[in-house]
Amino acid sequence: MIHADWLRTCALVCALAALTPLTARAASPPAAVTPAAIERDGQHDFDFEIGTWKTDVRLLTKPLSGSNDWIEMHGTTVVSKVLGGRANLVELEADHPGGHFSGLSLRLYNPQTRQWSLNFSNAKNGTLATPTIGAFVNGRGEFYDQELLDGRAIFVRFFITPIDADTIRFEQSYSADGGRTWEANWIATDTRVKP
Repeated sequence: MIHADWLRTCALVCALAALTPLTARAASPPAAVTPAAIERDGQHDFDFEIGTWKTDVRLLTKPLSGSNDWIEMHGTTVVSKVLGGRANLVELEADHPGGHFSGLSLRLYNPQTRQWSLNFSNAKNGTLATPTIGAFVNGRGEFYDQELLDGRAIFVRFFITPIDADTIRFEQSYSADGGRTWEANWIATDTRVKP
């Protein structure tokens, strides 16, 4: 017999999904709703990443332009736990043929939505970019947003995939066609620095 609270929860989730704009649905396909997913607390999702990492980054210089011109950066990422684990701070320092890159990401956990917001800043411009929002699904972080690129609206998708205890892959992709196709523009591999 199905529990009445479970039915009410499912009805609420379905009602909220119906209110979600179609563009948001295209950007982040909904995962199957299960009692475990509703109850899951993800505030420790990034605990595996706390520490110092060697970072290798490939960056597409002109996304969604047909260009295949990539630059490579190599450096260090330091991830620190803040707010008792409900947030973390990522500091990236990397060198590339054209100079030096400094970036920072503040990741915040929302216990009501059970989602993370990833808030990135490039030290070159000193502002926060549009946050990507999401959660870990089947062991992989999946985060999405919608923003402007050269005056046109695009979707942004950011995946964080732990390969093993000492290796993580990051991939950011853009879509200009509502999420039907994606072009990767930031691919990074972090390898844990052993003490």
